[in-house]
Amino acid sequence: MDASLRWHDGEWREHVAVLAATVAALLVLFARDAAAMAHQWWASSTYQHCLFILPIVAWLVWQRHREVARVEPRAWLPGLLFVALAAFLWLIGEAAGVALVRHAALIALVQASVLAILGPAAVRALLFPLFYLVFLVPFGDEFVPPLQTVTAKITMALLHISGVPARIDGVFITTPSGWFEVAEACSGVKFLVAMVAYGALVANVCFRSWPRRIAFMGLCVVAPILANGVRAFATIYAAHLTSVAAATGFDHIVYGWFFFAFVMALVIAIGWRFFDRRIGDPWLTAIPRAVGKPRNALAVALAALGIAALPIVWNGTVIATQRRPLPHQVFLPQVARWTQVTNTGCHPWTPRFDGADHRLYGRYRDASGRQVDVAIALYGWQGEGRKLAGFGQGAADPDHKWAWAANALAPPGGKAERILAPGRVAREALTFYVLAGGATGDAMTVRLRTLRAHLLGGDQRAGVVIVSAVEPNARPAVDAFLTAFGAPAARARALLDQAD
Repeated sequence: MDASLRWHDGEWREHVAVLAATVAALLVLFARDAAAMAHQWWASSTYQHCLFILPIVAWLVWQRHREVARVEPRAWLPGLLFVALAAFLWLIGEAAGVALVRHAALIALVQASVLAILGPAAVRALLFPLFYLVFLVPFGDEFVPPLQTVTAKITMALLHISGVPARIDGVFITTPSGWFEVAEACSGVKFLVAMVAYGALVANVCFRSWPRRIAFMGLCVVAPILANGVRAFATIYAAHLTSVAAATGFDHIVYGWFFFAFVMALVIAIGWRFFDRRIGDPWLTAIPRAVGKPRNALAVALAALGIAALPIVWNGTVIATQRRPLPHQVFLPQVARWTQVTNTGCHPWTPRFDGADHRLYGRYRDASGRQVDVAIALYGWQGEGRKLAGFGQGAADPDHKWAWAANALAPPGGKAERILAPGRVAREALTFYVLAGGATGDAMTVRLRTLRAHLLGGDQRAGVVIVSAVEPNARPAVDAFLTAFGAPAARARALLDQAD
């Protein structure tokens, strides 16, 4: 061991001990988010690759430890600015009720603490292991709808090439052998997310050239998407040759046990001949020099923890105190020329409104026999587990028979969707989210208005009105009902006032 390595040993022990205590304190401060992330890693097959991230990071650090030990750790006061930015990001996630943002902020807090306590020189030496912590964040659900659409289009293209007659309606494909749905579980998101994490590791460990790294990461994105489309096609084609039951059973076995490993091996085989990092190549081209004056690492760590605690205090004293339930009972309104009738049918439609204070469902019929279904949900406030426009909320509940097929012509202040149930039963659903500022059909607008109300102390009450009818002639029936019903924003506001 050379003299420079021995000289920094004591400093590294001190700074690493302070950093370990700081990370432990952050996990205690944000225990809810840490526990939620760990639960997703363990319970969701989409995120079980996250269980390998910390061991991989430890291995990456060990690979670099001889070079990193030659870097002088030095607490860096400007690093506290990055701690503050990460803390503010957590507050944004909490105010908007978006767990993904809070989880990303927690990882960013850890990374920023490393920067503040060890300094920029140490961070440059450990840059990739620190970056790789990003894959601890459970993300990917956001990509499910577009991946479903892409998979369905790839499947249709291959069916046409193979000569199998097929018709597509959103994410539903009909062939002579049956009716198939490219469901959320068939979107390939778990395959894609795991492959990206794996590809980032290989790109760092096996490549030195940035163009080669970028090309390999592109392959790691494209390959699983194309492979998932091929898998979906193979399932439908096998059903065309045999039976639906035999094809789907074979698909679950092959995809679950062999397909992912095969595609991963294929990607590595393609990239193998382009690997340009040799065994024994240094990880650092030069030893980074310490920046700034020597600082007390413990004092900087305590400052970082104080900054990290501020959004928790703000949430408990400002945001949480504005939350109130809607205690009074409310009922579906009477609508001129429309009568409430019993809801019957082989595929009952029940939208999903997790955490709502009130859920109102009913069916209306007019004198000409047209029928519409109405669903209204009221919220005294929005947060985790109780959101107007959260994933899986609204007209198409992923846990029931109805599934999204396509968007339709949006009404003013709302959105329109075409949803399907088994047996080729279709309906059109118009959704109106009602918050301070009026009605909207845009989920991002809902999040921004909710965020503003939470941070600035505005009215947190919100509601959603969904009017739906079964095809054919669904839209004329819905439009006629809305003409008699009146503005959804005014109706929802009246119900919120009654419930408050």
